[in-house]
Amino acid sequence: MTLRKQSARDRKRKKIRAKVSGTADRPRLSVFKSNTGLYAQLVDDVKGVTLAAAKGADAKAVGAALAKAASAKKIKSVVFDRGGYIYAGSVKALAESAREAGLEF
Repeated sequence: MTLRKQSARDRKRKKIRAKVSGTADRPRLSVFKSNTGLYAQLVDDVKGVTLAAAKGADAKAVGAALAKAASAKKIKSVVFDRGGYIYAGSVKALAESAREAGLEF
């Protein structure tokens, strides 16, 4: 990724994080994309703790695995943090998969 693209994503991410915060009742679903995979985690920003996490190459599988881990911890509702990425492609697939598996956002 070029420096220009990275700095643009960082600016978007900071704007999103200024508005989106997770609690124990409604954690933040944070998304990160790398060249090899997709990472998602549920974060309680009040305590600074990760409640559940999932990773993999397939966005639908990651979303379903995260929703399953969340339901095991009795978490039904989350706040979606797309991490500065455009809501399309793998980010959208992860979100829709998590919704289908039972998470509400």
